Amino acid sequence: MSDAFVARSLDEIRFWSRVMKEHALFLRLGFRCEDTQLIHEAQQFQAIFEDIERRSNEFPLSTDPHTIREFNTEVRNAAVHIWAFKRKVLGLILQCKLPGQNNFPLLVDHVSREANYFRNRLEELNSGRLEPLHDAIIDENIFFLKIMADHAKFIGHLLDPSERKLVEQAREFSNDFDTLMYQAIDLSSMRPQSQIIPLLSQFVDENRVSVKSLRDFKKTARDLIEECRIKSIIHPLLADHVFREAERFLFILDMFERSLSGMKVNKREILF
Repeated sequence: MSDAFVARSLDEIRFWSRVMKEHALFLRLGFRCEDTQLIHEAQQFQAIFEDIERRSNEFPLSTDPHTIREFNTEVRNAAVHIWAFKRKVLGLILQCKLPGQNNFPLLVDHVSREANYFRNRLEELNSGRLEPLHDAIIDENIFFLKIMADHAKFIGHLLDPSERKLVEQAREFSNDFDTLMYQAIDLSSMRPQSQIIPLLSQFVDENRVSVKSLRDFKKTARDLIEECRIKSIIHPLLADHVFREAERFLFILDMFERSLSGMKVNKREILF
């Protein structure tokens, strides 16, 4: 179990520290030139999480669990601080104190939810109180389905309006994932009676189909943006960022499917 703890901790930190680093960059790019203090804070967070990402990749899986537990605490504190920064920015935007900046309120809320998720995951790992499988299946899906729905909305709004077909595809994905999210919320409200393997298995399978389609759409959009073949204001790194998060969700869904079928999950992979 100590090996699994180290593997799981490093996996989470390597993935989410890169996400946090990129969030800081995206927020910085959206601020106005005169928002020098916010730009400076974003740059600091970018550097902090870049350093965390670098250090996480230097730890071997044989690292003493005590060392990783201390590292988790350090990273958790950094996640708390970037969450607070994001919520501060959201408040300023909603109070119309940053007129002309280019960060959507929903995007700032979105990235703060991911910071909170990261913080909670590290707390769960250090406390050894991970959710039981059947609860994790529902809760992880609610979280990630909302994330995927948000991504579709962002893509639709950041594509040039003249890219009518792609904009319409993004809108369809947004509607699809909103529906899936509400289905997941309904399943959650029926707990614990809804937590039976046939229902959960169908739930995971249905979501996987839609996530694969969205993942492929994101990959196509990313490639087209990198090749300058479509019109948009989407940063190429943002296109890759949302693609990687869809890949992450698919990875988690695969782990759920294997766990529900009774298959063993390698300790190097995500464990629920």
